[in-house]
Amino acid sequence: MTTSLSISPSDPLLTLLQRSFPSAFPPSTITSDTPNSPSTLALPSGSPVQGTNTIVSYLSPKIFPEASYTDIESAEIAQWLTLSARLASPSEDANKVSDLLKTLNGHLSTRTTLLGAKPSVADLTLYSRLAPTVMQWTPEQRTGENGYHHIVRFIDFVQNAPVFGLKLTEGEKVAVDVDNVIFVQKPVDAKEEKDRRKKAAAAALEGESGKAAEGTKSKKNKAKENLSEVKQAVKGVAASANPTASKKEKKEKAPKTPKTPAKEASLTPSLIDLRVGHILKAINHPNADSLYVSTIACGDPPNKEGTSEHEGQVVRTVCSGLNGLVPIEEMQNRKVVVVCNLKPVTMRGVKSSAMVLAASPRPVEGEAPDDGHKGPVELVTPPADAKAGERVFFESWKGEPEGQLNPKKKIWETLQPGFTTTEKREVAFDSAAVPQLGGEGEGSAAGAVKGAGRLVTESGGVCVVKTLTGAVVR
Repeated sequence: MTTSLSISPSDPLLTLLQRSFPSAFPPSTITSDTPNSPSTLALPSGSPVQGTNTIVSYLSPKIFPEASYTDIESAEIAQWLTLSARLASPSEDANKVSDLLKTLNGHLSTRTTLLGAKPSVADLTLYSRLAPTVMQWTPEQRTGENGYHHIVRFIDFVQNAPVFGLKLTEGEKVAVDVDNVIFVQKPVDAKEEKDRRKKAAAAALEGESGKAAEGTKSKKNKAKENLSEVKQAVKGVAASANPTASKKEKKEKAPKTPKTPAKEASLTPSLIDLRVGHILKAINHPNADSLYVSTIACGDPPNKEGTSEHEGQVVRTVCSGLNGLVPIEEMQNRKVVVVCNLKPVTMRGVKSSAMVLAASPRPVEGEAPDDGHKGPVELVTPPADAKAGERVFFESWKGEPEGQLNPKKKIWETLQPGFTTTEKREVAFDSAAVPQLGGEGEGSAAGAVKGAGRLVTESGGVCVVKTLTGAVVR
């Protein structure tokens, strides 16, 4: 038995792909005579497979034979196939469609394709399903101040770029008038790029200053070494003249002073490196249904261990067990609070270098404590104007965080029970919940509640959650 494919007459995506990439389709591909029948792929072994997204995934290596995708990229492609189906579904709620379009437009603001620069079947699928909608958009919807500029650019690119090779007539293409732009947007990442360059220049300047200081020190040290060599030479001459004196001198060595052990930092929530993080994108974990994999800018310097570069920004990859608890749409292009000095862990094949803070209801009395969140779950949200990488700390508990928390000392595990939310939905630290602190805060500010403090940014804004009070935050 050979592979065969029956294409539904009401499946414009597979019809377009067959026309554009005939060699990617089985020789026995037919168009069904039944109007509302689903497209069906019959493989040599196993039962027939139905569903356009599944069939497109099967055809992917034949449509783009030169492309290779990582597990994360493959998961991202699957996510975009699902999202494009929702955008094209007539039963999808209009408000949700609007939110999805905003998310998509923001995603494409710094990308040529959905994966960044690499073409995939996700681009073709999104084009086929979204082009009819874009055709109906008004000029204001396309290029107005709140228009979907980047979606329109993406549609025009996919329908004309040779890398995609779509066989479309001029009448089938979305007409895009490049001269009819109502509102000219500034490049989305211009300010971020400027800030990044400033930081890089400052870091380079600091590095040069450090080298200069080291150079000055090295000159002084060299002079000392030269003087020492002269003294040793003199001693050598004296020793050759009087060997006995030399032997006695060697015996009379000063006793070594024992080194004083470094003072251990006292327990305080300031040991935890809390920062504002900007989630640039989040996808489903390729190997775990309960996890998201997020790309988060945390204000790290370039080339720091545990970071990478994404669209010109230094980022961390972060796995979070929020899949099924927080909608993935809420994990896109938003500010969060992240713990940045936990030891990195590999979660089902993906290395995670930070943790996203979220709140969930506190277990009722008599219920066993749980290491994970239970619904409802709400992300901890910093002020809207907070910048990625801005320090976050609890009032009356400000201090320098550890470079990396020692897992053996269980600092996070000891302090986390004090993380909670107030009646005003503000995230706070209650030292009374941490027996090791004895309910006492350090350096309490005037007017602050003893042993407690709100979670604030360096610029003074308060971090909050949507609705939960008295919650567990972790």
